[in-house]
Amino acid sequence: MAAYINRTLSLMSGDGPHNRPPMPNVIPSLRNSHDASPLQIFVKAKKKINDVFVDIEDYVKDTVAYMHALEDKKIIVEQDSIKDVEAFMLKVKGIRDVLTRDHMKVAFFGRTSNGKSTVINAMLRDKILPSGIGHTTNCFLQVEGSDTQEAYLVTEDNTEKQNVKSVGQLAHALCKEKLNESELVRVYWPRDKCLLLRDDVVFVDSPGVDVTPNLDEWIDKHCLDADVFVLVANAESTLMVTEKNFFHKVSTKLSKPNIFILNNRWDASASEPEYLDQQLANEQEEVRRQHQERAIDFLVRELKVYTAKEAEDRIFFISAKEALQARLQEQGQGSHTPLVEGFQTRYFEFQDFERKFEECISKSAVKTKFEQHSQRGKHIASEIRSILDKIYESAQRMKEDKLSDKKQVHDKLNYTEQQLILVTHEMKDKIRHMVEDVEQRVSTALSEEIRRLSSLVDEFSLPFHTEPLVLNVYKKELHLHVENGLGSNLRARLSTALALNIESSQREMYDRMEKLLPEEKRRVMITVLPRREPFEILYRLNCDNLCADFHEDLEFKFSWGIMALIQRFVGSNKKSKKQLNYLNNRPYNYNPNTSIPMSPTDYEFNTSSTNSSLIGSINADDWSFLSRVALASMGSQGTIGGLLLAGFMFKTVGWRVIAVTGAVYGALYLYERLTWTNKAKEKQFKRQYVQHATKKLRLIVDLTSANCSHQVQQELSSTFARLCHLVDEATGEMDVRLKDLEIEIRSLEEAAGSAKVLRNKANYLSNELDLFEDAYLRSQH
Repeated sequence: MAAYINRTLSLMSGDGPHNRPPMPNVIPSLRNSHDASPLQIFVKAKKKINDVFVDIEDYVKDTVAYMHALEDKKIIVEQDSIKDVEAFMLKVKGIRDVLTRDHMKVAFFGRTSNGKSTVINAMLRDKILPSGIGHTTNCFLQVEGSDTQEAYLVTEDNTEKQNVKSVGQLAHALCKEKLNESELVRVYWPRDKCLLLRDDVVFVDSPGVDVTPNLDEWIDKHCLDADVFVLVANAESTLMVTEKNFFHKVSTKLSKPNIFILNNRWDASASEPEYLDQQLANEQEEVRRQHQERAIDFLVRELKVYTAKEAEDRIFFISAKEALQARLQEQGQGSHTPLVEGFQTRYFEFQDFERKFEECISKSAVKTKFEQHSQRGKHIASEIRSILDKIYESAQRMKEDKLSDKKQVHDKLNYTEQQLILVTHEMKDKIRHMVEDVEQRVSTALSEEIRRLSSLVDEFSLPFHTEPLVLNVYKKELHLHVENGLGSNLRARLSTALALNIESSQREMYDRMEKLLPEEKRRVMITVLPRREPFEILYRLNCDNLCADFHEDLEFKFSWGIMALIQRFVGSNKKSKKQLNYLNNRPYNYNPNTSIPMSPTDYEFNTSSTNSSLIGSINADDWSFLSRVALASMGSQGTIGGLLLAGFMFKTVGWRVIAVTGAVYGALYLYERLTWTNKAKEKQFKRQYVQHATKKLRLIVDLTSANCSHQVQQELSSTFARLCHLVDEATGEMDVRLKDLEIEIRSLEEAAGSAKVLRNKANYLSNELDLFEDAYLRSQH
């Protein structure tokens, strides 16, 4: 007995063969601080990585919205990139769903009735799973925490919650259900009743590995996500082949699984009386050593998952039944049955197992559950950052291109406007000079043609007759002949030279304006090019209206008659000349009182009225004696005047002179009277027409030349206006292009700015995941 006590003390002091650290004397000291529990590392890591992935999910959503906004703004973004980011959103959502379900999972395996359920109950400090005689687990039972206050279970085939108020009711429910050994029943236990469940630990109890050959199915279905495996062996026997085969299969599918080996029912040997002496105590120690060596050999040499030193810390000799009984007694549950001697040592070892188990499962779960998620999160952030880098670079490059385009358009617009002002001034001056030149040329040419009007009229050869109807037709045709003749002569003299000048000016306009237009607008200029046929000036003389007041005088008039002589004598006197001109030009004279033009019908020519006005207007001092006598004879209008004149002449010169003079005078009269034929009348008519038309045409020389110059001005101005319109359209398009470029540049700046912000957030999230790994992954090694 003393030897046993000494060995126990040596175990407690750390001097025994296992070199275990000293154990506390009371149970609560192991978990006196919930926050100090190793399991809290997993809880805190789970909360931290969940928070990070919430940010990642928001970040991916913002990136997707940003990329769709770029697509709506017609900013170049690859469809594959959008699809990739949208796929990341689904991946992040899936990771978040997994993270919310992630927990620390420990799977218990062993042969039937080795005490797996009892170990779980002892760890949970409550009798949750059925155990003991008559209660053998016939399927997989998964115990996990629930936020409800009532326990319940759910089967694979029936998701309906079945309330469980006691262990007996759970055993009855499991017996009532016809379950296959590989099926899983989830038992949900209130979290506030168990600290381990509160810390997201899930326990999986299994049927004995000796009841089924479907070990591969068990592993694939229930073990691949386990963080720790606990092999519950019977300390009264050695490790069996079935137990080893199971873990051999596990090690082929999982890389170095975390395995604890519990030699349960170690209290059985201590309850035998023969072990009270020293010799038997040594034999018990030898049995423990043999069990431990076999277990270490299995973990190190066969499974190759630990070193010898590491394997030594994964093998424990416990009594789950004693530990459960002690913990129930501490909580005031169960009967106070006496404990077998050596219980304290076995209980300390069970606590040592729990401490190392908690450290191991927390470290393993953090690594297996969160390391991969952290790497995926960094991969997602890295991929999105890469996509955003491309978008940022593309936006910056496009922005630079747009700024360059804007500068080019702005410079081109300024140059075009300045050149347009310069060309406009030059073309206006050129048009003005050309208009003046055309006006002078037309005026000179028309004046020369008017001086040659008699030749043009002489060329008119239509039969002449004094019959009024025929004469009217003759005059109309003569009007047309003069108008066409003058027009054709002017065109022959001016049109070719003017057309060449005009075409040259238009070509100069085109060449000057072409330089101000972009390439696409130059093709449009074909429609405003100078016309291929020469420009023709229209000379609007309109002789028919111009000479409408012409009235011919075809009555015979003796050239040596008294009136003719009087006109010759008084021709040198200015006043008389004006008066005679007034009489000769009466059809288009003006009323001297009103200065208003009067039509030919306003005048009625008769000899008496004309003579009376003529006589009344002549000053007597200016007349010669002969003129006075002639006027007196004309004014008498009778024989008396003639006789007085004849008597006077007879006394003065003699009758012979009078007779000879009268004979000559009569011969002249007779000659003129006989030669007054139709031809003479036509000649007289043309002479009168030339005189009249000359006067009328001279009146419209300035008007006609101004009209022709106006035509030239209109032609050149219209051509220049069309060219200016094209330039205005081009400058207007440049203005619109500048505004569009400004909008595009702002959009690209916003796109680049947003890409930069999102890219920086990707760096922030990667840093957060690095900090998470430093805090919870690297520090665990």
